[in-house]
Amino acid sequence: MTSPDTPPAPTAAPRPADREVLTWDVFAVAVRDLARQVVASGFVPDVVVAVARGGLVPGGAVAYALGTKGVGTMNVEFYTDIGRTLPDPRVLPPLMDTAELSGANVLVVDDVADSGRTLQLVMEMLDGHGAQVRSAVLYTKPASIFEPDYSWRRTDRWITFPWSAEPPVEGAVVAKA
Repeated sequence: MTSPDTPPAPTAAPRPADREVLTWDVFAVAVRDLARQVVASGFVPDVVVAVARGGLVPGGAVAYALGTKGVGTMNVEFYTDIGRTLPDPRVLPPLMDTAELSGANVLVVDDVADSGRTLQLVMEMLDGHGAQVRSAVLYTKPASIFEPDYSWRRTDRWITFPWSAEPPVEGAVVAKA
């Protein structure tokens, strides 16, 4: 029983039915599952390339799960807001040094293959440097034009990731596209 001075117990914010919400705990399970898929396929990556920004956290986690010490990033901008994109994905600086990738096994990791255009761009760029390239994502959307080699889950809903669920810290400089 509560007194008039006792605030009501906090309740969880409602989650819209059109959203898939990934928690940190479930993320840990997803990463281990992706790593198991890679191992089961026999592919042994020399380098994990995380597609920034959404693939940074999954890329690092997958690299740890696979014991891969070689990690790089490719910074690609496509989505500018929920459901809003640039006309085409574009690679942003700083550029990854791809000179050492010839003949390497490279695993590209991103958070989601939504349209698939970002992942397709990165895969084509790295493949053009003579690397054996495979891709892994947490989520694949039905409309993706690119089918990743490894995917944890398929969904047609918008995904809320734990690393991007909150807005930038007040006062942070936010670049506008």
